[in-house]
Amino acid sequence: MTDRTETPATSGSDKQKCGVVAVLGAPNAGKSTLVNALVGQKVAIVSAKAQTTRARMLGIALHESDDANTQIILVDTPGIFAPRRRLDRAMVSAAWEGAQSADAVLLLVDPIKQRRHELEPLLEQLAERPEKKILVLNKVDKAKKEPLLALAEELSAKVEFSEIYFISALTGDGVVELKDALVQLMPEGVWMYPEDQVSDASERLLATEITREQLYRQLHEELPYDSMVRPEKYIERKDGSVEIHQQIIVARDNQRMIVLGKGGKMIKSIGQAAREELSELLGRKVHLFLHVKATENWADDKEMFEEMGLDWTK
Repeated sequence: MTDRTETPATSGSDKQKCGVVAVLGAPNAGKSTLVNALVGQKVAIVSAKAQTTRARMLGIALHESDDANTQIILVDTPGIFAPRRRLDRAMVSAAWEGAQSADAVLLLVDPIKQRRHELEPLLEQLAERPEKKILVLNKVDKAKKEPLLALAEELSAKVEFSEIYFISALTGDGVVELKDALVQLMPEGVWMYPEDQVSDASERLLATEITREQLYRQLHEELPYDSMVRPEKYIERKDGSVEIHQQIIVARDNQRMIVLGKGGKMIKSIGQAAREELSELLGRKVHLFLHVKATENWADDKEMFEEMGLDWTK
């Protein structure tokens, strides 16, 4: 993955800056959408279903100026929520680990669906943390101005935020200004990644995430979020195309039938949409093969946790 919607920092100053920004927030606040907007292309899956980000995914944003060329490592963490199962606890643990050693912590809040039961405990924990904290209120294209300002004032009374920004991650309103501010916070240092790299995710992992996004997008509330896509084969063909085999894992057989759909119609639709997006992102033809397996207690399987980059012991 090397394409960007902005030119990589190949000119300007010889001075380099590099830092880490942890993107935190309640589930469904728009974290993945924001990371994609800051990077300039898709690196994290986006879904209307909560808790879709499983493990920490890095997005790598570049900024060129006469003063310095800056690389911002964006840690897109799972949404912080009240954990009930082993999978929940591991996801929350991964989120807080993503904030450790960050040069700044960005709290993203959806002012419309505030999810107070998850936002309030997050504010309490964030108030005690030493990192520089930035409050970002999302979805300003839909929220009304006066309640938005009142919410910013209320949250600022609970946590000492160094700055507050009002943005729409979806439309891009305010994203450039936010990125400029993050650039100013980054310390001098050698870049951690090559300038043409936009994520630390491999093509194989990206392929599973794209398929999982289509699962959520096409099945909506019919399928619970505790489904998984596992990579099986990733074959480079001689003609330059890639052959990808994946296994979709659900908890029950009735969920398997939902994913397959009548006459296999649903799995065909999911595969077609995922294949088209992957072909565009990878810049080559993709042959995608999917099959579905029901495994009742997959969310307690150590091997599955390791594949998602989560700590099974949490």
